[in-house]
Amino acid sequence: MASLKEIRVRIISVRSTQKITSAMKMVSAAKLRRAQTTIIKFRPYAKNLTNLLNNVISSRTEDKKNPLEEIRKEENVLIVMITSNKGLCGGFNNNVIKLTESLLQSTYQTQHQQNKVQFICIGRKANEYLQRKKYPIYSIHNDILDTCTFEKVAAIAENIMQQFIDKKIDKVEIVYSRFKNAGTQLFVNQSYLPIAFDENENQASNTDYIFEPDKEQLYEQMIPLFIKTKLYQAVLESLASEHGARMTAMHKATENANDLIKELNLTYNKLRQASITNALIEMVSAAESLNTN
Repeated sequence: MASLKEIRVRIISVRSTQKITSAMKMVSAAKLRRAQTTIIKFRPYAKNLTNLLNNVISSRTEDKKNPLEEIRKEENVLIVMITSNKGLCGGFNNNVIKLTESLLQSTYQTQHQQNKVQFICIGRKANEYLQRKKYPIYSIHNDILDTCTFEKVAAIAENIMQQFIDKKIDKVEIVYSRFKNAGTQLFVNQSYLPIAFDENENQASNTDYIFEPDKEQLYEQMIPLFIKTKLYQAVLESLASEHGARMTAMHKATENANDLIKELNLTYNKLRQASITNALIEMVSAAESLNTN
């Protein structure tokens, strides 16, 4: 059994850890509020852009389809993994990694075995995992998560679009966490390229738009914007999910530290009481021994 000194040292250590986890929880809560506000404000824009694009595609003909809509045999695949740069956020990063591995072992097993699946890493944890597994990495963009701007994400999207148009890649997937609330994240893989539109949704829309210039010109201009917006939204969703996961993890860690401190204090008091009792017994025994003599 541990000595009183060892238990005291451990109590001090746990209290120190508790202060750190509590501070991290408050920092994550502040970051979560900002990220949550950003993604909630951005979602209506992305949704309306999609609805508008669905309306615009009604004017395009088969021969005027955008190259980014071309469906071809999926020989070369690109997967965009969005994780975090830091840990201590529960199973956030592991769930993204597990979903990616599931995708490799099921949907793209043949391409993976032929070494035709490449990765774009957004987040240091994805980069570390892929390097450890020695998977082919196309590019790394960890700095985006520190200061996320539309321009930075748009540059990545432009590169991906060019690779698809040049037929160097035939399919692009995004694996990320979609934000629901502070305690819940939805881990999803989303088809990125080629673009697929919901014709039924377009037909069901009764909105009467006035277009200037005409629909065909708008269609050509809106496709790249739609692609950039889609990736930017995924990064924002992942950031909000990360802060929510970290806040929840630090809250649980703080509570666990508090429970552990209570247990250690109870053990410490029991040992201290036993030590005092033993000392009293020894004193009484010694006194009785002297009286007998």
